[in-house]
Amino acid sequence: MRNHRMAVLLAPMGALTATNKPEQSWYTIHALARGQAEVLLYDEIGAWGISAQQFARDLKAMGDLSLISLRIHSPGGDVFEGTAIYNLLKHHPARVEAHIDGLAASMASVIAMAADTIYMPENAMMMVHKPWGIQGGDADDMRRYAELLDKVEGTLVQAYVSKTGQSEEDIKALLKGETWMTGREAVEAGFADQLTEPLAAAAQLKSKRMQEFDHMPEALKALMQPRAQGPQAPVTAEPIATAPVAATQPPAQPAVSEADIRAQMQAREEARRAGIRAAFGGFSEGHSALLNECLLDMNVTAEQAKDKLLAKLGESTTPSAAATNPNVIIHAGNGNLVGDSVRNAVESRVGLVAVESGNYFAGMSLMELARASLSHRGVGIAGMDRNGIVGMAFTHSSSDFGTLLADVARKSMLKGLEEAGETFQQWTGKGTLTDFRPAQRVDLTSFPNLDKVAEGAEYKYGTVGDRGEQIMLATYGKLFSITRQAVINDDLSAMTRVPQMMGRAAIRTVADLVYAVLTSNPAMSDGKALFHNDHKNQLAAGSLSVGRIDEAKSAMRLQKDGKAALNIRPAYLLTPVALESTAKALLAAEFDPALADARVPNPIRGLVEVISDPRLDDASKTTSYMTASASMYDTIEVAYLDGNDRPYLEQQQGFTVDGAAFKVRIDAGVAPLSWRTMVKLAGN
Repeated sequence: MRNHRMAVLLAPMGALTATNKPEQSWYTIHALARGQAEVLLYDEIGAWGISAQQFARDLKAMGDLSLISLRIHSPGGDVFEGTAIYNLLKHHPARVEAHIDGLAASMASVIAMAADTIYMPENAMMMVHKPWGIQGGDADDMRRYAELLDKVEGTLVQAYVSKTGQSEEDIKALLKGETWMTGREAVEAGFADQLTEPLAAAAQLKSKRMQEFDHMPEALKALMQPRAQGPQAPVTAEPIATAPVAATQPPAQPAVSEADIRAQMQAREEARRAGIRAAFGGFSEGHSALLNECLLDMNVTAEQAKDKLLAKLGESTTPSAAATNPNVIIHAGNGNLVGDSVRNAVESRVGLVAVESGNYFAGMSLMELARASLSHRGVGIAGMDRNGIVGMAFTHSSSDFGTLLADVARKSMLKGLEEAGETFQQWTGKGTLTDFRPAQRVDLTSFPNLDKVAEGAEYKYGTVGDRGEQIMLATYGKLFSITRQAVINDDLSAMTRVPQMMGRAAIRTVADLVYAVLTSNPAMSDGKALFHNDHKNQLAAGSLSVGRIDEAKSAMRLQKDGKAALNIRPAYLLTPVALESTAKALLAAEFDPALADARVPNPIRGLVEVISDPRLDDASKTTSYMTASASMYDTIEVAYLDGNDRPYLEQQQGFTVDGAAFKVRIDAGVAPLSWRTMVKLAGN
């Protein structure tokens, strides 16, 4: 076996417990500005007793974020901790921008793949390779462990494939050879997005993992500054933050040979296994499957194995044979093995996804999944009733049961939003606001004609208008809950139908705002109503006809900005539902129905697309509106906070609900930007 593989399945060498961890850890999170946070991944991932779960709590404590700046200078580390961080960043609603501050090797390179954009200096390095681990036992143990390594490799490959667009075969070839890439090579291969200025220096990494890499380029070794000098800020095209360090550095550690490292790891593993066998004592024969599961999972301590055994002994009922099958932890697709299996089991039951092959949690009730999510993490539940088990599943620090249900609820909410069938997005423009203060929007529909410029004369500036329409955000939201009773009763509607309705309600709320602006005829910045005779954008009352639609078209095309003819072409006819069929018939007719006997060709045939909405019926069943295309002109803008047009779902454990409460909210603002791009066809 090669001597430098990623020790992903082992506890890091010399790892400290959570009670004696140093103040400086392998990551730091702090706020940069409102809605922005910086995450520093400096050093060995998963070291110093800090878990990915703590990382998740720290990230959540930052509140609502629109931007996460991820800075990486790491030799890699624990694959399960790293995969959890990858998933947290990959699925976070904020934009993630990664900066390689020297080295992104092994698992650190996988985490980088979660970023929307990866910036990498030309002389920084990224390294990818196959996973590595140590296993003791008989031939069957070895084969099972080899299968686990293959499955872990598959999760890494998918992360690289998703970012780079390369095939699985090409990625596997890169992993097999311990591939090192400079910034330029990483960009060319799709592992990074943008090349930046070369580094002047990078902080020396204290991890012993640096000794395990066979093919580390000499250029990278020269780039590292000695640790005793303190981490140096790399010189790039933009300022780069460095990881915080303690006031005094520990004395340099003597070099440790690879043989010593392997001996220490082997000794630690043998001691762990001996402790587990002692914890099982006389129960080992009757619970050999559970014993083997604990022995094979190198993250299970002797104390955790004892808790698993007690939980097994205390079970009065068994949810299903699958719940205790040791192979269940080897199924899922991206590293969070138990959690992803539980998530897939719930999502497949509600029809969001297909059940994954080999998922032993498939078909379990919510109550059974709550029990399994605790027992497979070594949480003792012996003697607890169903209400207590569900409560612990929601609140225990090692359980992500509540988060998994929140993920299902979020997907259901977005499904409801996408299935809502609202139409305002077709004819309105989407905008972005960064705060809740009033903002001014200038009408960009018009621009003065170009001036003739004599030879040698100066060019004159043109303006796009001296008035600005005001737009401002507001927050809209509701609460719903998933209670213990809903889990015990296996009530899937609590996390599917209710969130779906909340998603529909969110987009419906925005649509209400849009059509309310259209029908309420608000005042514009010139003090006149949106539809006004002085704006030359409203027709006298009358019935919908070919002639009326043609008149509205002419009114829009004849709009001017001063003396400039704008020639704005209509794109949509907005009608109440009561007029939808009439409007479509008029626009599809070969001849003008009013002059059918004369067989006069229809001048408006196929002119615009008809969009009907019942909100227009509420205002008037006979009034229609013509609008231009929002992709070409300013019509009505629908602005969202930081451009996020999806509702935000926030989970909170509270005292008001015996379970988990969820808040759905959306921040939106609606305002008309131009009267020239809309015409009102008033009805009788």
